[in-house]
Amino acid sequence: MITYNMALNITPVTNHREREKGVIVYPVYSRRSAGLSIGINLYPEKKSCQFNCPYCEVFPFFNNAEFSLEQLKDDLRSAVTAAIKQNIPIKDICFSGNGEPTLSPFFTDALTLAEEIRKETSPSADLVIITNGTGLLQPEVFSLLKCTAVKNDSLNIWLKLDAGTPEWYEKINRCKIPHKELIEKIKEFVSSAPVTIQTMLCAVNAEPPPETEIKAWLNLVQELAVSAESGGKIRKVQLYGKARSAPEDPLASELPAEYLEERAESLRNILIKKRISTPVVVYY
Repeated sequence: MITYNMALNITPVTNHREREKGVIVYPVYSRRSAGLSIGINLYPEKKSCQFNCPYCEVFPFFNNAEFSLEQLKDDLRSAVTAAIKQNIPIKDICFSGNGEPTLSPFFTDALTLAEEIRKETSPSADLVIITNGTGLLQPEVFSLLKCTAVKNDSLNIWLKLDAGTPEWYEKINRCKIPHKELIEKIKEFVSSAPVTIQTMLCAVNAEPPPETEIKAWLNLVQELAVSAESGGKIRKVQLYGKARSAPEDPLASELPAEYLEERAESLRNILIKKRISTPVVVYY
């Protein structure tokens, strides 16, 4: 077993490659958080994700590191303490790492522990879960996330929604779970609990999303936003472009900033017509 301890001198990484060295806690400067995000990695030993996105910056790897709650507790406290000592505001404590956090056997206990430390040490910070939604297909995960998000306003679930059509889903997420099955479960969740929708906009094989995909995605987000008004809430829609190198480059590539802005403006116009005030934000 290899264990890793955070240095008290916090040095946020900018490319996330530290995760592949077996770390459990890693500080990063996050463009979407607009500052310091303290990441939690439940998969220090390997990449483990149901999606196989061509833009993903996590390289396939294996080592003999092991996750432990005790190590998480020590490392998270060290990272928070270091940030406080250096007067660096902590924007959030974020579950992301080398795979889908909600499907880790340690997720429930790790979430409880992280929330305890957040409340005790940095109550102004959010607790973020970045998820591709596949965990929602498991009833116990669905129930945990729903109950926690409804009760705790500090919990912010960043839910991936990269594709409006099965065809683009096959290119951008390359997941064996049928697109329709996943979308139906996402619809069910969004109608009952608050989420932030996040969408990666990039080209695949030098081709941007086709017009049919753009229209389908706009319709899907509109549908989610309308259904959320009845019981859930879409806090924000985050559109972000490819900004980090990936092992399959140049399969996925950047799209111009103007493209991202046009997509955002199209969605804003639709939501305005529906009198829905959900912010739509672009991150380059």
